[in-house]
Amino acid sequence: MTQFSENFWNDTNVLVTGGASFIGSHLVDRLVSLGAHVSVADDLSTGKMDNLEQSKDKIKFIKTDLEYNSKSEARNIFKDNEIVFHLAADHGGRGYISSHPADVCSSFAVDHHVFEACSDTNIEKVIFASSACVYPTDLQKDIGSDYKLKETDSNTSNLDSYLSADIEYGWAKLMSEVQMNSFQKQFGLKGCPVRFVTAYGPRENETHAIIALIYKAVEHMDPYEIWGDGQQERDFTYVEDIIDGTVLCAEKISDMTPVNLGTGKRYKIIDVANMIFRTLGWTPKNIAFDTSKPTGAVSRALDNTRAKELLGWEPKYDLENGLRETIDWYIKTHKIEGKVNEKILLENNPDNISGLNN
Repeated sequence: MTQFSENFWNDTNVLVTGGASFIGSHLVDRLVSLGAHVSVADDLSTGKMDNLEQSKDKIKFIKTDLEYNSKSEARNIFKDNEIVFHLAADHGGRGYISSHPADVCSSFAVDHHVFEACSDTNIEKVIFASSACVYPTDLQKDIGSDYKLKETDSNTSNLDSYLSADIEYGWAKLMSEVQMNSFQKQFGLKGCPVRFVTAYGPRENETHAIIALIYKAVEHMDPYEIWGDGQQERDFTYVEDIIDGTVLCAEKISDMTPVNLGTGKRYKIIDVANMIFRTLGWTPKNIAFDTSKPTGAVSRALDNTRAKELLGWEPKYDLENGLRETIDWYIKTHKIEGKVNEKILLENNPDNISGLNN
């Protein structure tokens, strides 16, 4: 069972950038429950205030675009905090990041501003939300591979080592890890990059694979469309497990050691779809595989040995239980008189529904 430091968070001043996002809002809720004083900085371009409903009366919310803040504006946001969790980024599912390569690269500029503000205001520690997309794609080409990506496969503290990444989004995250290390070397910045892999759970939207698959099943779409041939494999990690590991990184790591947060288990997309069908008690007569759509790496799973050894972290949710929690949330929050509220899809661009990322 995950153990947090008993008094670490009591009255600690914490800033969460991107705190109204899917993962960010879960992190905010957890930090509030642990006794931290939490501020959230978010421009609400992808995040939603609804995501903060549970903690809205216990946090300070700052609507701001960190890409365009002046240095003085940034200092005012960051000052008086002790720990920063940096999750703000231009991101989305595989459909979005493939069609918006320049936009996702803007995260590199945001990250620089955040690291600079942390250095200028003497932040004790910054935890950076990185991604499994920082790993070379040539290690992720074989279906059925049992190889798990290790942190040393992308050693951003050693620029003499081989570095590669998964399209522009991955390169932006990779280079932000490099600049984070640069801030450590030049200014003594402390912290940790945390490499998330295919997080899923409540509050995620239909631009990502799990929610897209659930949406189509709840709506009884037949033929049921799956991007790619359904054989691509991912290490699906439930959001509460991601939050456990992220909080533990803040407690235990300061020296920029990167940490993978993943279950280490692979599931094919078609198998995930079948698990959703069984949970809902419905199966389509026809499944349409659209191989023209972007799908990303063929097979991806993370080695979590370092997280276990340094953090004492273990994922608590297997995919079946995590899917059940996510499906229950989706039906509860999206169904209106037996129909899913399609306004959600209009807001999130139906052309991007079903993409994998991370």
